[in-house]
Amino acid sequence: MTASPTAVEKTCIDTIRTLSMDAVQRANSGHPGAPIALAPLAFTLYRKVLRFNPKNPAFANRDRFVLSNGHASMLLYSSLHLSGFDVSIDDIKQFRQLNSKTPGHPEYGHTPGVETTTGPLGQGAANSVGMAVAEKWLAAHFNRPNHKIVDYRVYAVLGDGCMMEGITAEAASLAGHLKLDNLTWFYDSNRITIEGGTDLAYSDDVAKRFEAYGWRVISIENVEDTDSILVAIAKANAETNRPTLIITPSIIGFGAPTRQNTAQAHGEPLGEEEIRGAKKFYGWTHGPFEVPSEVTEEWTNHCVTNGEKIEAEWNAAFDAYAKAHPELAKEWIAIQNGTLPDGWRDAFPTFDADAKGMATRASGGKALASVSKKIPWLIGGSADLAPSTKTLLPDTDDMSAEKRGGRNMHFGIREHAMAAICNGMCLSKLRPFGASFMVFTDYARPSIRLSALMGLPVAYVFTHDSIGVGEDGPTHQPVEHLAALRAIPNLDVFRPGDANEAVAAWEHTLQSSDRPVMLSLSRQNVPTLDPAEFNDARQAIRGGYVVTKETESPQVILIGTGTELQHCVAAYRTLKSEGIVARIVSLPCWELFERQDEAYRASVLPPEITARVGIEAGIAMGWERYIGKDGIMISHESFGMSAPCDEVMAHFGITADAVADSARKLIRQLAN
Repeated sequence: MTASPTAVEKTCIDTIRTLSMDAVQRANSGHPGAPIALAPLAFTLYRKVLRFNPKNPAFANRDRFVLSNGHASMLLYSSLHLSGFDVSIDDIKQFRQLNSKTPGHPEYGHTPGVETTTGPLGQGAANSVGMAVAEKWLAAHFNRPNHKIVDYRVYAVLGDGCMMEGITAEAASLAGHLKLDNLTWFYDSNRITIEGGTDLAYSDDVAKRFEAYGWRVISIENVEDTDSILVAIAKANAETNRPTLIITPSIIGFGAPTRQNTAQAHGEPLGEEEIRGAKKFYGWTHGPFEVPSEVTEEWTNHCVTNGEKIEAEWNAAFDAYAKAHPELAKEWIAIQNGTLPDGWRDAFPTFDADAKGMATRASGGKALASVSKKIPWLIGGSADLAPSTKTLLPDTDDMSAEKRGGRNMHFGIREHAMAAICNGMCLSKLRPFGASFMVFTDYARPSIRLSALMGLPVAYVFTHDSIGVGEDGPTHQPVEHLAALRAIPNLDVFRPGDANEAVAAWEHTLQSSDRPVMLSLSRQNVPTLDPAEFNDARQAIRGGYVVTKETESPQVILIGTGTELQHCVAAYRTLKSEGIVARIVSLPCWELFERQDEAYRASVLPPEITARVGIEAGIAMGWERYIGKDGIMISHESFGMSAPCDEVMAHFGITADAVADSARKLIRQLAN
């Protein structure tokens, strides 16, 4: 075997190291240890393995690389710069500074070549599983004999912290079950955390653990041995029946005289003296932030030339594919552009008036089933709750190791990983959805937050959305969850009040392109409003609308969401019989309503009408913006209890009588 690495390759590797330590030192903030340690792996991947075009980071058939231990971001930024991406030396110098391309942790859409936002440990690992699932589906759906346009691979680097996080276990278990042989993880086993050695809290046999998950496990002795890395990757790429974990032991802060293999190297700048010692150890004679010319020739120029060639060859293959399969090519282009097929809205059902009605999980499920027939790349499933969440798609197979083109995902009881895997699928241009019970958004919240941070149009279908769950009791009855979800920026929380509002919720979800949507759906039935009596419920597409048709100025406004809208309707009828003019306002999606123009919002909630009653079976936090100082809010500020739904609601005062009584009280008070 040849020497590993050659002299010029060692210079390339040391350039990653020196750029990384210089950037962290200049910022006086960051994590230098892992970038220094993993430089040989990054060089091997970017220079010798990954297929990409640095001049077009969005090249559709590129290999994906995910840095799950995102605190090692300088490893990624250095590699992107040296590979020819639009990340300059000036960008490297601005590491962790305001408005720079090189933030503290990698951010999708912010830095060219960054595939996903990472930092919360384990998230990137689970994202990579979603990317691998997407590749399998895309290949099954689009590839044809003699026309293979999808054949990329997914690689991710995980640290000890990623391995400790539960989300990694969830994602790895599913990846093994699905036999995702297009997925390779590298485990940076440096055995150091912020508090000290990993033996303080971690003694897993990782190899045995992943073998039990159904992964192939390959161990190399030392990450400095780039030949061994290449051999291990070749074995992983040849695997046809399981994902691969490559265990790559490293020495954190490699070469630093006193910080090597210490917790201090993990999350603190090395200091000028330590940097001088490390550079002396490498034999580095260049200045800070200097890239030797031989590195540019060996690495940067090669990647640019090779990347343009790879994409040109793929473009030629796609042109031939488009001639042979024009309809599929049209679909491919739509997916890449984020557009939906013509007429997709026409697939939605319209629900007739029905006093008994149906649960919004049921009407939402019917809307999903109908529109899914028009959008083949609408793919998803539930955390083992599809019969309850009504999210099983008709006329398609389950996604499995045997049927890669199936559209029904079975995530298992893994809410956290489910949401992160959906993020990975969405980053791969599919339109994914994940479903569970609303109370379990607590388990999925970190991944939902990252959907919002990245602006990914993931659909979250979470049902059983209040104390109306009933008999299952307070462990399964959401109370604070709506308020907590509404607190996440860039997440639309949509709680429809009847079947046609549920259709509007799905219409908004699918037309959304820059944010996720949380559909909060009911277990219990709600009446379907009669359009002869009330305004079209599809107006919910604006986030809020006037339900009643009266044109005269109201004495009181009754505001509800979800299953509590029916109580506004019942109270309205009672008040009308008493000669009281009331207006019903449905506010199923606050975030969407707030994006409407001021004139529209004022037409729905006239500022001069201060007699307002709000009702929602959850905590009142946030409602003050709509109720105002003079209004009354009917809410639920404690945990629930186990009993039939109607009894629970009545016990806690979530009733139409409470709405009517509050309206009368307000009118009396304001009259005085």
